[in-house]
Amino acid sequence: MLSLLAALSNGAYVPHGASMAWRPGLLWANVATDAVLAIAYFSIALGLALLIQRRRDFAFSWIFWCFALFLTADGLNHLMSIVTLWYPVYGVQVTIKALTAAASIATAAALWPLVSKMLSMPSRAQLTAANSKLEATIEERDAALAQLREQMARRRDLEAALVQSQKLEAVGQLTGGIAHDFNNLLQAVAGNLELIARKPDDIDRVVGWSASALNAVERGRTLTGQLLAFSSKQGVELDSVRLVELLGGVKDLIERAVAPLGQVRVERIDPGLNVEVDALQLELALLNLAFNARDAMPQGGMLTIAAEHRSGGVAPDLPAGDYVALSLTDTGTGMSPEVRARATEPFFTTKGVGKGTGMGLSMALGVARQSGGSLAIESEEGQGTAITLFLRVAAGQPRRIVGDDARSDVRVDLSGCTIALVDDDAQVRGSLADTLTSAGATVCQASDGRAGIELVRSARPDLLVVDFAMPGMTGAEVVQQMRGDHPDLPVVIVTGFADTDKLNAVTGASVAVLWKPFEAQELLRKVAGLLRR
Repeated sequence: MLSLLAALSNGAYVPHGASMAWRPGLLWANVATDAVLAIAYFSIALGLALLIQRRRDFAFSWIFWCFALFLTADGLNHLMSIVTLWYPVYGVQVTIKALTAAASIATAAALWPLVSKMLSMPSRAQLTAANSKLEATIEERDAALAQLREQMARRRDLEAALVQSQKLEAVGQLTGGIAHDFNNLLQAVAGNLELIARKPDDIDRVVGWSASALNAVERGRTLTGQLLAFSSKQGVELDSVRLVELLGGVKDLIERAVAPLGQVRVERIDPGLNVEVDALQLELALLNLAFNARDAMPQGGMLTIAAEHRSGGVAPDLPAGDYVALSLTDTGTGMSPEVRARATEPFFTTKGVGKGTGMGLSMALGVARQSGGSLAIESEEGQGTAITLFLRVAAGQPRRIVGDDARSDVRVDLSGCTIALVDDDAQVRGSLADTLTSAGATVCQASDGRAGIELVRSARPDLLVVDFAMPGMTGAEVVQQMRGDHPDLPVVIVTGFADTDKLNAVTGASVAVLWKPFEAQELLRKVAGLLRR
């Protein structure tokens, strides 16, 4: 055996081509075919190697490497077949054949398990059908998303309409008390003016009577301001709010809400409690909760308002943090467990037909959630109800509003200024004209919007004072039409109207809004500020 291997390795045997020496054509045919096969195998192996190298995402790349190795070994076998035609190095040829056999066995062993996996893979037709089904599903999803967005938009509009209806309902429920308060205010104004008319020469007493009348006007302005805020359409504006000031401002309305049988007690509120909330929305929520408390106390009772700081996990649906727990507790009939479980559902109410919308608690919960808070209900039948609003503690301090000190006696001099005054109410227009004239201004007057535009074009005034709510053409429309010819003319819009959208459309650096009722000095200061006097 050793001698055989030695002979194979040292070329002692006759070359393979010696047997075909007498037929040269056959010899060269073998050379050509083996050469072509070797080149083909090497080319295929190289192509597989490049493919796997460039496409590393192939799932079964290792089987391609097996094929490349097998083809490379087979190509070497064909090359050795050419070599052994002239050189009897059969030992090298046997080694290469052994390697080829090993590569072929390994490739076959790896291939057959893979065949079953590849047969289970979907065909091109199946993939096309699956893609078509997926595209149809995507189209259905897009249509569903579009429908969902449309439904969400309708829901937002509906929620806004419901909140607006709650505002109007709140104003309606307050009508009786407000009418009583306004009658008292009118009585105070009329009585003091009558005293002034009777004794105009009694200067000291006239000053006191006028101060009393102005005080009644100021209280009326505060009340109408609250009503306009409740009835106006405004977006949610979260801001830092000082809770003690908010409760102080809305306390009178809450007292009217529970009157005449109920009473309101506001426990001491820490002045440092500031919450992140829309102040107007919170006031409306408190007012609606007060109406619920009144209805739950048909025989009268006490509504207690309190607030305290709480930290950590204050409610199951809130993350741990710092919150203010604002609670309203009544001594009314309370709720059963079934009613308590559904109390915050929209339109759910235990009141009779026409006695409530069932949106009070739902609206209060919505306000709390918009502010990043929540609402909790504690109630038992016959034991009263406690509604707690959890509101986030504000990160910053509330903005301090610096008043313009309308009552200041600082003299405003408007000498040399020409002012156009447009108002459809003759009495109001006369009062405003006298106020401006007394400060030295020259006043040109018009009684409606179109006449006001012509007045501005002809008189070319230094400033325009225009009423907002006028028949035919509003003050906002006057300003818009006037801007084409007089883009920089300062404007003061006086209004008692609540349509903030139309006002916002014309306000700017050279436009000021003055809310009725206002004092003469406040008007003069606004005018002087715009004219830089």
